[in-house]
Amino acid sequence: MSGKGDEMSLVDHLTELRKRIIYVLIVFVLGLVGGLFCAKPIYEYLIRSDLAQGFVLHAFSFWDGIGMYMKIAMALSLAISVPFIIYQLWAFVSPGLRQVERNAALRYVPYVFILFILGVLFAYYIVFPMALSFTISITRDMGLEETYGIAQYFEFMFSLVLPMALLFELPLVVMFLTKIRILNPLRLRKLRRYAYFVLVFIGIVITPPDFISDFLVAIPLLILYEFSVFLSAFVYRKQLAADKELEERYVKRQED
Repeated sequence: MSGKGDEMSLVDHLTELRKRIIYVLIVFVLGLVGGLFCAKPIYEYLIRSDLAQGFVLHAFSFWDGIGMYMKIAMALSLAISVPFIIYQLWAFVSPGLRQVERNAALRYVPYVFILFILGVLFAYYIVFPMALSFTISITRDMGLEETYGIAQYFEFMFSLVLPMALLFELPLVVMFLTKIRILNPLRLRKLRRYAYFVLVFIGIVITPPDFISDFLVAIPLLILYEFSVFLSAFVYRKQLAADKELEERYVKRQED
């Protein structure tokens, strides 16, 4: 009897997971369709920026133009879908969480979109121009003739912007894990050198193969980690204060 109940429970979980995945796919596809309508003005804005004015971009394939619109639409759809994905993940795991954990997770969902946009802005307006200027200067110092493709330009851009936008969620993840008492600032400080190694490795993997791009991504990631430790300490102090207050109430009740 118990085996059958466990099997039904597993089937119910898989059914629920499939439903959540379908919801995410629907939102992503709708965002992709909407992104295609917005792709042209965004493309024109990006291509008219000062960064793109320094050289002529070429199409080396019949699919390059369509590919640019699709990449822009996918980036927009991802920006829209990320908070919804987080919400669906929360909805899937929330039955197994305590009330305080459910409240903490739901409270952080709106900030997912805000941090994603901040990551996009930081990567596009700070990291990308510096990485692009460095790589172009090296090319010109070597006396090479510049012939850049539109696909390579946007691939270089997205390879920096999108991973950075996703990694900007790190402080939020750390705050949530601290809130549910999985992490704390003491543990984060103890694991600092290992975390640094992992973050630098991630920065190297997600960026184009040049030192300046690795450096420009790795340094903000380390700063984000330290900021996450600071936020974790803030949450942790509030938890200790709440625990102390609860303990004092318990002692007073026992004395009464």
